[in-house]
Amino acid sequence: RTLRYVPESSQDKIISDEDVFETLLKVFTALFINDFSRQAHILALLPEIKCKYLELLTVEQKRSKVNSCNHQSQHVFSPEEVLFNTLGFNITRDQSSLVSAGTGVFVTKGFVPKGTVVSMYPGTVYRKHEPIFFQSLGNPFIFRCIDGILIDGNDKGLSRSVYRSCSRRDQLGPFQMSDESWLTAALQNPLAVGQYVNNCSHEKAANVCYQEFDVPGYFPVELKQYLPNVIYSHDIESHLRCVVLVTLRDIKQGEELFSNYYTVVN
Repeated sequence: RTLRYVPESSQDKIISDEDVFETLLKVFTALFINDFSRQAHILALLPEIKCKYLELLTVEQKRSKVNSCNHQSQHVFSPEEVLFNTLGFNITRDQSSLVSAGTGVFVTKGFVPKGTVVSMYPGTVYRKHEPIFFQSLGNPFIFRCIDGILIDGNDKGLSRSVYRSCSRRDQLGPFQMSDESWLTAALQNPLAVGQYVNNCSHEKAANVCYQEFDVPGYFPVELKQYLPNVIYSHDIESHLRCVVLVTLRDIKQGEELFSNYYTVVN
């Protein structure tokens, strides 16, 4: 299997953690508002939060020239349309431009400026020494963080079952603590395709780089349903590790994303 290798002295911060947080908050809030009618069971438990989102929804309705004050009459966009309306681009999985590389990720609409969070790496998060042997067999989707944490981004087989099990284990009543939709073709979070970004080659230079991000404790609980990661061990008190892909240069419509990291083959 192929693992990302980063020397201990290296730093992977292309942009600040605050910028990553603000981008995720912006996209997830837009997704939440777009799916407002489905969030009623959550908002019923968070009256103060509900008022905030009703205000945001009203602003969005005015922007979309919707005159009705009834939120159930809002026009619902696809998650891809929400991403475009929020950050100005769409990405999708398709056949890679590299020979025999399988699936890749492309910017299919819009423009992505340098220093932008363009995708996320989904999967189960394993701490050091946690059992991942059987999940790793024949698995090319294991990502190694600088501190040795592993993220299993495989959406099939045992890896898929483990993620679903951990995700449902962590659910608190109506509050989902993670997103399972990246395991399907119908993505709830359109950024969660980073595991399919291919490594760069001599012909295709890297245009994105992976950056590790620990989700802070103050991350809004109602938006955690869009986080495409879950911690394997339930009894560990720590921040959820996420990995985002940040653009190294401006990327235009039609370009494929290529990552920039060292690999070691075991």
